[in-house]
Amino acid sequence: MKRIARWARQFGIARAVCVALLFGLVPLRIADPRLLQEVRLRTFDHFQILRPREQTVRPVVIVDINEESLKQIGQWPWPRTILADLVDRLTDMGAVAIGFDAVFAEPDQLSPNLVALTLRDLDDATRARLRSLPSNDEIFAAAIRRSRVVLGESVSDSRSDDIAIEGSGYGVITTKGAPDPRTFLVSFPSLVTNIPILEKAAAGAGVFTEADERDGIVRRAPVIMHAGNAFVPSLALEMLRVATNSNSPVIRSDKNGIRGVSFSRFRLPTDREGRLWIYFNHTDPQRYVSARDVLQGRAPDDRIRGKLVLIGTSAIGLLDLRTTPLDSVIPGVEVHAQVIENVLTNTLLSAPSWAIGAEIVTAVVLGLAIIIAAPLLPAAIVAALGALLIAGLIGMSWYFFAADNLLIDFTYPLMSSWLIYLVLTFVNYFREQRQRHQIRSAFGFYLSPPLVEQLAKSPEKLVLGGEERRMTILFSDVRGFTTISEHYKDDPQGLTHLMNRFLTPLTNAIIEHSGTIDKYIGDAIMAFWNAPLDDREHEAHACAAALEMLSRAEDLNVELKREAEANGGVYMPLRIGIGLNSGPCVVGNMGSDFRFNYSVLGDTVNLASRLESRTKDYRLSMVIGSRTAEGAKSKYATMEIDLIQVKGKKQPEVVYTVLGPIEVEQDPRCGQLRDLHSQMLAAYRKQQWDEAKSLIDRCRKVANGFGVAGLYDMYNERMEAYQIDPPPSDWNGVYEAESK
Repeated sequence: MKRIARWARQFGIARAVCVALLFGLVPLRIADPRLLQEVRLRTFDHFQILRPREQTVRPVVIVDINEESLKQIGQWPWPRTILADLVDRLTDMGAVAIGFDAVFAEPDQLSPNLVALTLRDLDDATRARLRSLPSNDEIFAAAIRRSRVVLGESVSDSRSDDIAIEGSGYGVITTKGAPDPRTFLVSFPSLVTNIPILEKAAAGAGVFTEADERDGIVRRAPVIMHAGNAFVPSLALEMLRVATNSNSPVIRSDKNGIRGVSFSRFRLPTDREGRLWIYFNHTDPQRYVSARDVLQGRAPDDRIRGKLVLIGTSAIGLLDLRTTPLDSVIPGVEVHAQVIENVLTNTLLSAPSWAIGAEIVTAVVLGLAIIIAAPLLPAAIVAALGALLIAGLIGMSWYFFAADNLLIDFTYPLMSSWLIYLVLTFVNYFREQRQRHQIRSAFGFYLSPPLVEQLAKSPEKLVLGGEERRMTILFSDVRGFTTISEHYKDDPQGLTHLMNRFLTPLTNAIIEHSGTIDKYIGDAIMAFWNAPLDDREHEAHACAAALEMLSRAEDLNVELKREAEANGGVYMPLRIGIGLNSGPCVVGNMGSDFRFNYSVLGDTVNLASRLESRTKDYRLSMVIGSRTAEGAKSKYATMEIDLIQVKGKKQPEVVYTVLGPIEVEQDPRCGQLRDLHSQMLAAYRKQQWDEAKSLIDRCRKVANGFGVAGLYDMYNERMEAYQIDPPPSDWNGVYEAESK
């Protein structure tokens, strides 16, 4: 087992699975389940549709009991005296043999002796005269004896004790040790025969019942059947035997089933159940002659002379209709005619005994080729070879059909090869998914899901390096975290639980809005947008995440307050400040050859961190840079709050806050607030302190609900300080932050 496992690893798990599957498909073809049969039959149907049998000669003619004949002569069944006239007329016209696609299982009720019993008020002399006349069946039997007539018989699914058919005289040739051929033949419990007077007069009798396929389409016709306790021929076979004055046919069989039926000069290839594959052509009106025309002498003799004549019906009301691969509806009698034509013109289809072996060998060879070559070749070459494989299989099968009337199935090798390829692909895919799962398991706790997915799809990206992108960076921090930590100094596990409970919804808010978590720094979060996946609206998505973080933090505070009141504990609200900034950054795997992080660097990152720190000074929950405000202005209402120069930077930055989604601009107070706020900033930067304070009072009246009340407290305090210690005369309104 160890050696097998080692071989499987070297050969490849996918290949080993496919080899096992390939050799498991061999018994499937031998068992031949219904699905394979249906696909194969449909394929052979299409072959006939593409290339119907050519009609070069017409050895068979059908005397049709059609609608016109029924209208003029009367409804079916006709008196057998009329049928006697029909047989005599056809015999005189030179018919080689005549077959009836009907069974006469009961005496003719229109015979004079039977009519004498049913008519009332009939005088004795007339009744006696009628009884003395020959019956219609006797007249019909006499006509049959004057010709070579094959009567039709039917099979029945109900067993009858009235019919006992002893040894039919059929020859049987079996290979040594082969079972009785009756075990393979299409079998029925009993046979419906003609009345004895007709049966004895006829040259033969044959079964006209066709065994349709499961879908109701006639493709194969039993040539020999087993009914009761004897072999019985089909109507077509018996017609051929009588026409050629042959002895009883010989059935050849072996352990695999019926191999064929032979008589005279004919060797009929059958399937294992003794059925002929019929090669159809489209229904042909020239095959038919109206029974009315024959009886009235209007049919030319050359339509009948030297032909095998089948008497049947195309009348819809008599319900003798069949479906073939070429025609949705044809008279059942035409099926017998086409079988006879197939035999006489040597155009029968056949599925040779070596076909199954050839199909299995082809499937195994192609399957092994796919197993060995597919993993080694590029996908385009595999696709091209697959197309050639399909074309080759179809072409080979078509060649055998068109050139030799052989039915070689290409669907089994094709389906098995396709299944092998699918399983090979699936197992390789499953193996790759396992590798991706391992990567997800290893990095999923440290990286954002989008980044994990990208690394799972492209593990080669786990190398050092970076790329420049325009990105939006987020920093968030908990206000008063030192005080909160001190409260939990004797319960570090409680502090850990609280922070996990707090950071989880904030993290989810970032990820749900397409952000990537860079890192956690104690109580702080660093995240970014537009990497590793492209995000054209990264500024707006960052603002959306920030607002959602603030909302979820408030929801958690409500829960914490309720728990504190219920437990008698101390309620310590968790307040956060968020800084956002957008601009060019370098993003990639940063670190050493042994340990690295997917992170982001650049001045944009530093400014975002500074802006988060300034939320304390401005007493706001969110401060964003000018580029972020510009990129998000179509979806979020922003408001300028200051012109600031952070520590370590020489250029000032206009900073903003977010009032809410763009819909808040429909509130008239929003427009008033921004107008008054702009006037206040203008007065403030001109050092017009009293006017600026007056405008602050007016701003407060419309600022309720926008979360900027603390900002005006800050400006009042700042201006009071400036009034005591005024800025220089060339001051341009820039506030220089003294701390990071």
